[in-house]
Amino acid sequence: MKNILAKVKLTGLAVIVFTVFLIPDLFAQIKDQPAKNKTLIVFFDGLRPDYITPEQMPNLFGFKEKASYGKAHHSVFPTVTRVNSASYATGSYPGTHGLLGNAVYFPQANKTRALGTTYEDLTKIEGAISGPLLTAVSLGEVLESAGERMMVFSSGTTGQAYLQNHKVGRGAVINPDLILPESSKSQVLAEIGTVALSGPEGNDRHRWITDALLKYGFDKQGPLVSAIWFSDPDGAAHKYGIGSTQAVSAIQYVDAQFGRILQEMKTKGISDHYNIIISTDHGFVTHTGQQNLVGFLIQEGFKKDKESDDMVIAEGAIYVKDHNADVVQKIVAALHKQPWVGAVFTRSKKRGEINGWVEGTFSFDAVHYNHERSGDILIAPNWNDNKNDKGYAGTDFSGGVAGHGGSSPYEVHIALMADGPDFKKGFQGELPTSNIDITPTVLGIYGLPVPVQMDGRVMQEFLKKTEKTSPKFKKQTLETQVKYPWGVYKLSLEMSVLDKYRYFDYSKTERIFN
Repeated sequence: MKNILAKVKLTGLAVIVFTVFLIPDLFAQIKDQPAKNKTLIVFFDGLRPDYITPEQMPNLFGFKEKASYGKAHHSVFPTVTRVNSASYATGSYPGTHGLLGNAVYFPQANKTRALGTTYEDLTKIEGAISGPLLTAVSLGEVLESAGERMMVFSSGTTGQAYLQNHKVGRGAVINPDLILPESSKSQVLAEIGTVALSGPEGNDRHRWITDALLKYGFDKQGPLVSAIWFSDPDGAAHKYGIGSTQAVSAIQYVDAQFGRILQEMKTKGISDHYNIIISTDHGFVTHTGQQNLVGFLIQEGFKKDKESDDMVIAEGAIYVKDHNADVVQKIVAALHKQPWVGAVFTRSKKRGEINGWVEGTFSFDAVHYNHERSGDILIAPNWNDNKNDKGYAGTDFSGGVAGHGGSSPYEVHIALMADGPDFKKGFQGELPTSNIDITPTVLGIYGLPVPVQMDGRVMQEFLKKTEKTSPKFKKQTLETQVKYPWGVYKLSLEMSVLDKYRYFDYSKTERIFN
């Protein structure tokens, strides 16, 4: 990894110096390059597959009808935004790239509490640690080393935008609250303007980044790879619930922006020269829980108070001071009894083992979460198939109105679509795929080597140049249980296994009380 990263960093540095001093226009490309098909990656944040209907998303639905479709596509667990933005960008799981949640714990930056993952937070972390922020090479870095570039357009958080191309190089990150490199900010604002506030803020942000993509991404001298990330329907569903009037309106609005993109490509005559890959970071479930993990640990006497350093909680991850084994075991036992707690994971005795070292848990390795930055315990909320008042199935015991982050199939199972000159038309992909496979596939399109550190695979079955693919995959169910005086805690994981690739489908918890 060090050799590859060093190569990318040195190449990027050389190009940055060249850009700043020899190219006055950030968005100008080196001339005399042979024409290539370009690629656009589109993410709709929090998009459940059942949102994609002719009524709610006519543009995306129409695209889906003609495109190749991945019927077994997966979010990366934990099913949160920053994990998945880093995972797709690096083609790797959090156990490889080291960004473990929307909230993260880096004791070098703050010993007593977890930090958020805004751009400001992430740059503070970068300044505090001795190594890289992401311990995996990214798509932007590989493209840079090959003399190409990537531009990111995002209406979401600054951290999500930054993690998609955190080295930036000759590329760019364009977000209403973050424009990188800084030297390009005045140019972007002069040419695109500031975000209007004429209607719902989310809608104005979605339109603004679409304007930016149409301006820079589709320029003849624009980047080889562009990525646009719409932060809805996630934002509206969090606040108002799945299927709410506000959430449906947000879905329709981002679909309209996607329609603008397709129309602009048609108007410019570039549709036949662009590959479009569409995914999302996670699905969504309705929330019905009241319990708070920090409050529970305080109530049970494991943590002194919210500010104490005896343990730090970062979303569902628990970091126990000095990795005290006795405390870890007692916390796990207490969690196993709680109906609102679903899957519980701990470290393995030996790297690569499926079972966690605490009885009745699976290991971080089982869900590709094992990193030197991982905590001592990771939990997911319990879930069921209950429907909300709008008829959408999937409920878990987290607080709030609706959300994600857990290990239910409603959060893990997501849509994948791909169309363009390098993809088959109307292909139905039966093999398991994941967000980590997007970057290797883009590299495969351009004949660029996939770094050995990447966990993902080239989705050959979708590509035109692949004449025949008939690999077999299997479903595997892992089970563990532990007996207590109160009864039995049972945990199962379903995995889709394709050769050496293991895709986490979902977990299921059962308690049998005496």
